[in-house]
Amino acid sequence: MKESSMPRMEIAIVEPNILTAMGLQGLFEEIIPYAVIRIFPSFADFVSDTPDMYTFCFISSQIYFEHTAFFIERGKKSIILTNGIPQPQLHSMMTLNMYQDQKGLVKELVNLHHTGHPNHHRNKTSVQKKEMDMLSAREIEVLVLLTKGLINKEIAEKLNISLTTVISHRKNIVEKLGIKSTPALAIYAVMRGYIDADQV
Repeated sequence: MKESSMPRMEIAIVEPNILTAMGLQGLFEEIIPYAVIRIFPSFADFVSDTPDMYTFCFISSQIYFEHTAFFIERGKKSIILTNGIPQPQLHSMMTLNMYQDQKGLVKELVNLHHTGHPNHHRNKTSVQKKEMDMLSAREIEVLVLLTKGLINKEIAEKLNISLTTVISHRKNIVEKLGIKSTPALAIYAVMRGYIDADQV
């Protein structure tokens, strides 16, 4: 995604299991291509790297329970990685269930962004105006239908345009936003208010 359309986001993953951390990093790189993602295998490594600069910190539950006070102080920036089993000790914290499919993770990440992003309401109108100038009205319509899961042929029928025109609009969207994957486009559309998270 181009820098002019989205504020820079820095994400920390504090997870001792390198396979889990790398898997989460790969997912974030696909669905949030404008973010900078850093992995920290230990709490000590994380705190030595200016931890308060991160937009979000995804923390293994093990590290969270060892350093609860530190992460509670950082409230909505801290997201605890869980196995999906409810834990009463985490009721006041944001969590991310790692044991679900990609679509579920995308929805959870969008919801986390809306409830937890410290700059969510900052300069929203001017950002939306820039994006409206960036994408045409028809491109926004194509984007919305694409994120709802429609294929090119269905989009063409729904908008009463040719298949070639749909493909051209999709190409323009990718070029303008710098986003290729459908999950990343879905996050973009939800974050911009073009579509509700439950419609993705």
